[in-house]
Amino acid sequence: MAAVVQTLAAFIDIVAQRHSGKAPIVYGNCQGGWAITLALSHCQHRAALAVLNGSPLSYWAGERGVNPMRLLGGFTGGVWPAHWMSDLGNGRFDGAWLVQNFEALRPEGVFRKYDTLFANPEAEHDRFLEFERWWNGFYQLAREEMLAIAGDLFVGNRLEDGEIVVDRHCRADLRRIGAPLVIFSSYGDNITPPHQALGWLKAVYPTTEDLVAAGQRVVYLLHKQVGHLGIFVSAGVARREHRAILHHAETIQDLVPGLYEMVLDEGGTGDAATGASFEPRRLEDLPFDSNSAGFDKVQALSEASERAYAQWVSPWVRIAVTPESARHLRDLHPMRISRQVWSEKATPSLAWLPWTQQWIEQWGARDPDRTVNPWYQLERIGADAHAQAWESWRMSRDLWAELVFQQLYAS
Repeated sequence: MAAVVQTLAAFIDIVAQRHSGKAPIVYGNCQGGWAITLALSHCQHRAALAVLNGSPLSYWAGERGVNPMRLLGGFTGGVWPAHWMSDLGNGRFDGAWLVQNFEALRPEGVFRKYDTLFANPEAEHDRFLEFERWWNGFYQLAREEMLAIAGDLFVGNRLEDGEIVVDRHCRADLRRIGAPLVIFSSYGDNITPPHQALGWLKAVYPTTEDLVAAGQRVVYLLHKQVGHLGIFVSAGVARREHRAILHHAETIQDLVPGLYEMVLDEGGTGDAATGASFEPRRLEDLPFDSNSAGFDKVQALSEASERAYAQWVSPWVRIAVTPESARHLRDLHPMRISRQVWSEKATPSLAWLPWTQQWIEQWGARDPDRTVNPWYQLERIGADAHAQAWESWRMSRDLWAELVFQQLYAS
């Protein structure tokens, strides 16, 4: 991970050099956000403004019953499963596992995605394919990078304490970031809730006066309902929140040191950027704390199990794995199989679907007024009930996860 961070920092410096020394605005979504903070807190790298969108920096924080993802390490034993999957991948961690975890986090959303497509195929066809081509472009991470991300950040929570060593002479000290920070998060984001996006501030700057004394300007913007992906790819969020952030970038840079909430004006403004005010706030009043009850025990368990796996199991797995076996394992991943099965290459009979569609249309089966069709209305009622059943099951699952985690680690 240190190599990745150093490369990002060097890229920021090169951009500045090619623009007459003017520091650039750097934009980071989710993992890109904490990568930016690592790069800017590493020695003397500078930026004019750093925008962190849905970026977790305080990994143990969260609200009970709302943010279950942070508990996952307690049920899997910590880092060693990521190490094991990287070994099976011949030194590469398959990003399809991360996407699968994301979909499992809110299964009713996955059902709604396909239900919306099949209910309105003409209107949803292009949008669905555009999203799926992006969503299913699974990345691979090197074993060392994945273990550093899982161990140092998500399970170890070492970033806010300044314990991450970027290289042999520099640690990632968040107090060293000189660029103003814009932190954009949402209450509807169950991957990076506002607790994880903002909770680190109190750990790094105990009081508002410490933040002012450090000369830092932190602006936060909260959305009421958009989800994790919506922060990055929603057209509505791009037109309103992101356009406003970039439009008011110079104003943010000119703020006096302190903490501010960016409050956007109500109502749409067409193609013009939404007006904004910057209300002074105090760190002490932020309701987002880094609640670490029980997570220190998860960290200890993770470190012990990782040492045992690395010493006694990993060498044998690496001997057994070949590039061919790793490739076949990736091909057999459920995320890929579930998509490929709809291809005529995997299921030759599906090649007849276009002909079937033309035959159905010739017989006048298309129903442009199906919204008033009682069978269509019955279908919609059934789909809504099915989605609600998934949601109820998911809420029960998350509640039990919280209770079990509390008994195992925090009682």
